[in-house]
Amino acid sequence: MAKPSPKNTAAPVRQPTPARTGGLDGFFRITERGSTVGREIRGGVVTFFTMAYIVVLNPLIIGTQQDGTGKFLGGQDVPHALTLVAAGTALVAGVMTLLMGVVANFPLALATGLGLNAFVTFGIAKLPQMTWADAMGLIVIEGVIITVLVLTGFRQAVFRAIPAQLKTAISVGIGLFITIIGLVDAGFVRKPAGGPVPVELGIGGFLNGWPLLVFVVGLLAIVVMMVKRVKGAILYGIVGATVLAVVVEAIGKIGSQTDATGKVVNPAGWGLNVPSLPDKVLDVPNFSLLGHFSVLGSFSKIGVIAAVLLVFTLLLADFFDTMGTMVAIGAEAGLLDKNGNPPNSDKILLVDSVAAIAGGAGSVSSNTSYIESASGVGEGARTGLASVVTGGMFLLATFLAPLVKIVPYEAATPALVVVGFLMMQQVRGIDWDDLEIAIPAFLTIVLMPFTYSITVGIGAGFVTYTLIKVVRGKAAAIHPLLWAVSALFVLYFAIDPVKAVLGVE
Repeated sequence: MAKPSPKNTAAPVRQPTPARTGGLDGFFRITERGSTVGREIRGGVVTFFTMAYIVVLNPLIIGTQQDGTGKFLGGQDVPHALTLVAAGTALVAGVMTLLMGVVANFPLALATGLGLNAFVTFGIAKLPQMTWADAMGLIVIEGVIITVLVLTGFRQAVFRAIPAQLKTAISVGIGLFITIIGLVDAGFVRKPAGGPVPVELGIGGFLNGWPLLVFVVGLLAIVVMMVKRVKGAILYGIVGATVLAVVVEAIGKIGSQTDATGKVVNPAGWGLNVPSLPDKVLDVPNFSLLGHFSVLGSFSKIGVIAAVLLVFTLLLADFFDTMGTMVAIGAEAGLLDKNGNPPNSDKILLVDSVAAIAGGAGSVSSNTSYIESASGVGEGARTGLASVVTGGMFLLATFLAPLVKIVPYEAATPALVVVGFLMMQQVRGIDWDDLEIAIPAFLTIVLMPFTYSITVGIGAGFVTYTLIKVVRGKAAAIHPLLWAVSALFVLYFAIDPVKAVLGVE
């Protein structure tokens, strides 16, 4: 079992008492988990600001693209689609995160899944004759299937069949994954224009531009506050870096990295948001996208086989991403049991599964659990009250979208790098002398950041673990469900050749 980081051991978890306190403390078991209401609120706020970018980023991914019939979401132009998607993204994220807090009592927030939304956009909606409603209908189908798997206990059974040290590797890999997300989103690490290397420091190997300075200052500020044991270090770092960014932009007039079409025209500019004070604070949200989905429309457009394969791809990615995420969050919070399982795992998985349905029904793509929740855990969150706070802020964001757009990547991403460090500390829970677990653990850890996919890392770990056990003559030690999951991952990795054999585009 992965041990919690030193930061988290400062406040030991208290054992439950027969006479549990009432109110918020009793409902969320705050004292029992060694936390306070203040920590939960602070953690919930930090989680929101760390992942609030999705309210802006999701519209840029699915709101700027035409479907197979040439129409945008909402049936009108890009600006209209962006407004609708932003409101829907915040609404669904808020409702589902609130449910996670109240139903599962776990500090885990949900929102539109990155990667999944890109796949839905470019891999599904753009297929000939497909509409956005058809694409969202496939997400609803996937969500219903995965919900059934939870209700029947299958998803939980698969989760419990995973060896504890492999779960630890998943947590560590996700830590590195969110670290590289933070570095890339901030522009600290970039893909070079040319040359033999896949990535480089900043622009041309140098830290050019004021936005990168804001990132570096924000990161170092959080590090200094953590070393000095300042409570709220991550939140203070995000707020302070945002204030600095607003001042820098007001003086330097730096502007955005990209133009209205998403083309990079100013590499030294701000990523995602230009940090300037908004013209207005409140804006009435438009939720007219809700309910615009067609469950069976895609089957007549692309055929049954193609539709089933698309649902399978969505299902497999969603199935394991959440497992890895909730283990990582539980480990960082010190909430895992001796088998590496977080509390209320069945309820966590149920809410996450329903979130997939809600995302499709809301026309904002599948919603899933966010690893950025670890930033709130790093600030002390241990219960569902933090999720209630995060969810409430997402709901407020439907009205306060102008304020959300103040925070640039460069101010929010230092939190991801710091949380990556905290999660990396769990690596000591893996027996590196035992090659049967060390090699699968290594592949799990490195492939997540190197492929930019949690699912790929988990799949590689499962397949190699099963293979090594077989060649070592220990096939009987492999859990039957792990056999099945490994076989599914082999199919997942070979999905394109399978499509070619079946004659599916």
